[in-house]
Amino acid sequence: MISAAEFCAELDERGFTVASGVPCSYFGGPIALLGGRPGRYIPAANEGAALAIAAGAALAGGRPYLMLQNSGLGNLVNPLTSLTMTYRIPVLAFVSLRGWPDPAHDEPQHEVMGTSTHALLDTLGVHHGTLRADAGLCGFRALLDPARTELEAGRPAFILVEKGAVGSGEAPPAPERESLIAADVLRTVAHAAGEDGLIVASTGYTARELFAVADRPGNFYMQGSMGHAVAIGLGLAQADPDRPVIVVDGDGSALMHLGTLSVIGNQAPPNLIHLVLDNGMHESTGGQPSTSGTTDFAAVATAVGYHTAMNCRTESDLELFLRKALHSRGPHLAEVRTARRYGQAPPRATSSAAPHVLAARFANAAQRKGLSS
Repeated sequence: MISAAEFCAELDERGFTVASGVPCSYFGGPIALLGGRPGRYIPAANEGAALAIAAGAALAGGRPYLMLQNSGLGNLVNPLTSLTMTYRIPVLAFVSLRGWPDPAHDEPQHEVMGTSTHALLDTLGVHHGTLRADAGLCGFRALLDPARTELEAGRPAFILVEKGAVGSGEAPPAPERESLIAADVLRTVAHAAGEDGLIVASTGYTARELFAVADRPGNFYMQGSMGHAVAIGLGLAQADPDRPVIVVDGDGSALMHLGTLSVIGNQAPPNLIHLVLDNGMHESTGGQPSTSGTTDFAAVATAVGYHTAMNCRTESDLELFLRKALHSRGPHLAEVRTARRYGQAPPRATSSAAPHVLAARFANAAQRKGLSS
């Protein structure tokens, strides 16, 4: 293992000037260190945007690098192949190896990409090396040297990072503000949904907590596919417009594909209720700050065509919103300020059943087949 300070210092010494990326617990240490140095880390909404930010920095004469999870590598492929490789813009990318070397020791959503990351980069003709957990600083330098050769030739270079290869750092403090407890919010949502309503819970701690406090056949627990919860909700709502569909999003996931809100405003599903739980951070990856502090989700929703939107700061605000939303034409959105979670995270739903089993249970509920858990 190399420390987060060694990781950042080595890249500083080699002239790298700015980093971008999407949070991953494997890079929590470097992100925390760089976040305390103004202008050194730009948090991106998604992996493709991070690469585009780096490309812009490179075109301006900077030497950028990225940090991201291999689970989001698919979001990177389009700008990698059509932007940086086509225009020969040199960018260095560090990619965490979730689901590798043995996917059985990770969560099921990492299995496919974990076993495909190396082959995918080989197929694209992208240079890559692997930083193992036992590599140390000399091993890190040995990977950076050939990467520099690729960058000088105008080609991208990837360093794939095994779990434990880079030391962790201290998470930044949670923002001080009036907020609700996420578990209490989810209980209220499940109660409001009743037996008929469908609930889609975004990936991360939101899906875990919903499973812990109110498991039911009509819950869809996302693992992976960050940012797509409300798109799933739109598909459900359009398929059965007489049935309430409640999507419980997070601030980071809503920001990742914010354009979907415009699609929802355009399609105007009358039965869709969208809640964004905003705690100002990417909590499940170590508490790195999101950019939600400068985003008013309710104002965005109103601007793109949601029928109603509200900022909820109290339990009574939330109850009032749900009561009105369930009895009026949507789509509706509520931004709900929530506090940082403390203590051990609840288990994922997949600790009780395989993903395809959970999906089949939900499909039975969504198709009104009347099967119980």
